[in-house]
Amino acid sequence: MKDIYNEVSYKCSKLVTNSYSTSFSLGVSLLHRDFVMPIHAIYGFVRFADEIVDTFHTSNKRELLDRFVKDTHDAINDKISLNPILHSFQDTVNKYNIDIELINTFLRSMEMDLDKNKYNQAGYEEYILGSAEVVGLMCLKIFVEGDEQEYQRLKHDAMKLGSAFQKINFLRDLKADVHTLGRAYFPGFDPNNFNSITKKEIEADIQKDFDAGLRGIKQLPRKARLGVYLAYIYYISLFKKIQNTAPEKVMHTRIRISDSKKYMLFMGSYFKHQFNIIK
Repeated sequence: MKDIYNEVSYKCSKLVTNSYSTSFSLGVSLLHRDFVMPIHAIYGFVRFADEIVDTFHTSNKRELLDRFVKDTHDAINDKISLNPILHSFQDTVNKYNIDIELINTFLRSMEMDLDKNKYNQAGYEEYILGSAEVVGLMCLKIFVEGDEQEYQRLKHDAMKLGSAFQKINFLRDLKADVHTLGRAYFPGFDPNNFNSITKKEIEADIQKDFDAGLRGIKQLPRKARLGVYLAYIYYISLFKKIQNTAPEKVMHTRIRISDSKKYMLFMGSYFKHQFNIIK
């Protein structure tokens, strides 16, 4: 019966992915079947942690997060949890030997969202590391299937890809972060003085991360490459749309890619992957 519980738990994580993110769900669907459910497990875990700090405004967020952190460690150590999201996550962590420090670093970044509203350069880099780069490394652990040499070789570029994705999220979500949550992630960011110069400086930094990320994607195992490449194509398309949008509009509108455009990207990514012309 444990096999049934495992299956149900992973399906719960998949439901979380499908419910929260159309684009991420598409990317996961293009991974080799060996990777699909473990990646859903990671997404479900990080999504629920993020929900605690971003959404549950009428609850005691610190208490909820502290409980979530304890439950996470208990699940990993005990190799079981009655929370199906944490159960599928611990199963993935233990199966792929994901370093507990990656998980702790991620959880510390979630804790930062409880207190910090503005960031200097050091705090910004620490938050990016925890909220995005280590998540990329968790996924990389799955993709290399225990090959530590490959993990170390691809580690830097995987972190940069995660960094690029998160910085794009910051630009996309400026309206909600600034006006609803009262946060400003970019160092020294002044919402009253967000102009084309500041925007281009941020975009130049993101482009460097994207360049490193694409280099890493090209070297991923083929079983993982297509799904990750689709995520890259989606984010680079979102990036270009933001680049072509005036700063004041970025501040007051959530820039998005339409579902029809996402499916066009899906088809284009599949074609490039099949003919080995990823660029």
